[in-house]
Amino acid sequence: MATMADVARSAGVSVATVSHVLNDTRPVLPHTRQAVLDAIDELGYTPNTLARSLVTSRTRSIGLAVSAISNPYFTEILQGVEARAREHGYGLLIADPHDDPEHEREVVRLLHERRVDGVIVAPSADPRGLLALLARHRVPTVFLDRLVSPAAALGDSAGAPAEDEDTCGPFRFDEICAENAAPMARLVTHLAELGHRRIGLVAGLPGFSTTTERINGYRHGLATAGLPHDERLVVHGDSAAEGARRATAALLSLAARPTALVTANNAMTIGALRALRDHGLSVPDDLALVCFDDFAWAELFSPRLTAVAQPSKEIGAEAVRLLLERLDAPDRPSRTVRLPCTFVHRTSCGCPDTHSEKGTVS
Repeated sequence: MATMADVARSAGVSVATVSHVLNDTRPVLPHTRQAVLDAIDELGYTPNTLARSLVTSRTRSIGLAVSAISNPYFTEILQGVEARAREHGYGLLIADPHDDPEHEREVVRLLHERRVDGVIVAPSADPRGLLALLARHRVPTVFLDRLVSPAAALGDSAGAPAEDEDTCGPFRFDEICAENAAPMARLVTHLAELGHRRIGLVAGLPGFSTTTERINGYRHGLATAGLPHDERLVVHGDSAAEGARRATAALLSLAARPTALVTANNAMTIGALRALRDHGLSVPDDLALVCFDDFAWAELFSPRLTAVAQPSKEIGAEAVRLLLERLDAPDRPSRTVRLPCTFVHRTSCGCPDTHSEKGTVS
C-alpha cells in the first residue's frame, strides 16, 4: 500500500507539501499540486481519513437526520444534500429519528460521536432535548424543512436550555425551508375562485412549524376570499397516510361536508384519496382536491393533481451550503432561508384538462 512518503518521492516534493494538498491547509502552486495529484493517481494512494482528521480536526463528513426517508419529498432532499456534499468532498452519515424526540436526540448523539463535522436535521415537534445536546457539544447545525421555535431554542422549565453562555457559549444554528403560508393560501383562493365555500384542510402533525404555517396560510386564503373560518373543517392527519385517511373520513361524516379539500403533504394526499375511494366519491366530480407537495406520479393520477411543488433538492443543497459556511465561520449570525414554491395547475381542482401550468409562489 502506497504511503504519503511514496507520493512525495514520486512527485519530487516534501511530505508536508503532500499533506497541504490533501488537507488544504496551505496554498500550493498549481503545477506542484497537479504533480502531487498525478502521483496519488499513479500510485493508487488512499489517504488515511483518521490521520487526516487528527491534523485538520475535520472528517469531511456530514450527519443527516431526517424521518420518513422513503417519503419522496425527503428522498429528493437527500439527493440534494448528497450531490452538494459530494461537490465539496464530503461524505454522508444518515439516520432516521422517526420524528421521536428521544430517538432524535440519540441518533444525533451517535452521529456526533462518529465525529461528523456538522449535522443537518429535520427536527421533531419537540426538539428541546436535541437543542440542549447540540449546544452542549457546540455541533455546527442546520435545521431543514421545519423551523425551531424561539421557545424551544431558548429552553424553558420543561427542557434544558439550548443556549448556556456559562457552559458552551451562544449556540448558533441556521435554518432552511420552503415558503408555506403563501402557497397554501394560493391553493385555497384558487378553490374559492372556482365557487367553493366549504373548503376542508387535512393538516399535518401538531407542533411542526410546517403545520402551523400551512394552517395560517389556509386561514389567510379563506379571509382573502371572504369566506368564514370553520374549525370543524380543519382536521389533523398527523403528516401520514393512515392518519389522513381517518381525518378525511371525519370530514366526510359532517352534516355539511366540504366540497373541496386541501391536503398539507404528499403522504396525506394518498390517505385522503383512500378515504374518498372508501366513501365511493370521485375527484373532482364529488369533491375537488388540491395538495401541498407535488410528487413524481401526481401527473399520472386521474384526474391529475393540482399541487404546490416544494424545491426539495434545492433545500437539500442549500442546507449543505449553510453548514459549510457555518463550519468556516462558527460565530456568524444565525440565518433562516426560505425558498419559493411552484403552483402546479392540473385538473383535480375541477379545472378543464389542459397542459399543466406552473407559476412561482412565495
